[in-house]
Amino acid sequence: MLTKRVKSRVIGEHQAHEKDTGSAEVQVGVLSRQIDELAKHLKKNPKDNHSRRGLLKMVSKRRKFLDYLKKRKPEIYGKVVKKLGLKK
Repeated sequence: MLTKRVKSRVIGEHQAHEKDTGSAEVQVGVLSRQIDELAKHLKKNPKDNHSRRGLLKMVSKRRKFLDYLKKRKPEIYGKVVKKLGLKK
C-alpha cells in the first residue's frame, strides 16, 4: 500500500499537467510502484497467495494501460517504458 506522500510524488513525476491524476501515464506509474512494493512483500512471504492474486491483477491492468498507450500515443508509450525501465 502506497502512502499519500509516495503516491503524490509518483503522480507528480508522470503527470502531463498540474491537475492530471488519472491519465494512462500516471496510472502506469502508480501501478508500477505498487507492483514493486508487492513483489518485495511476496519475496518475504512466499505463501501469501491472496496478495499474489492481487499482484497478477495489477500487472494485467498495467499491461492494458500500456497497450492503450502503444496504440493511441506511441511517443508517450516510449517515454513511459523507458522511464520505468519496463522493456529490455
